[in-house]
Amino acid sequence: MSLKFRPVVVAVLTSVLVSACGGLRLGTDQSHLVAFTTQLRGANEVPPVASPGGGQVDAVLNKDSNLLRWKLSYSNLGSRVTAGHFHGPAPAGANAGVVLPFQGPMNSSMEGSATLTAAQVADLLAGRWYASIHTAAHPGGEIRGQMTPVPALPSPMR
Repeated sequence: MSLKFRPVVVAVLTSVLVSACGGLRLGTDQSHLVAFTTQLRGANEVPPVASPGGGQVDAVLNKDSNLLRWKLSYSNLGSRVTAGHFHGPAPAGANAGVVLPFQGPMNSSMEGSATLTAAQVADLLAGRWYASIHTAAHPGGEIRGQMTPVPALPSPMR
C-alpha cells in the first residue's frame, strides 16, 4: 500500500470499526476484531472485465461472536446492478460460489452484517473470500476484489 494512502485507509477502517462496534473506548482490548478491505475493479474479475466502474468494501470481523459487518460502495458501472455477494473459498484469480449475498436493494452505498460459520471465518481469515458486484451486462460479475486482512497498527497505548 502506498504510504500516501495509508492515513486515508486507517481513517476509513477506524470509522468502520467504531460504527461496527457501537463505539469503542480507548484502552479496550480490540484483539478480537479483524479489519478487511478491498478495491473492487473489473480487472480483478475472472476473466477480467473492461469496466469503467470501481468500488470498495471495508469490513470488520468479531472473532468472539463470528459477526461480520461491512460497508461497500461502487460507482460508474456499465449497466444496472443485479446482485452482489461475498464468494469463496478461492484465492485471487480463481472463481468460487456465493457464500454470503448482500441483502436488500443494491444501492451504490450500503452496509450489512451476518454471523459466519467457523468454516467461513477460517476461509475469510485465510484471504479466500472476495466481493463481487454483478450487472445486467456482466452477470458473472463486473467488479471484484479479494478481501484482505488489514495489518494491525501498533497501539499508541503500549
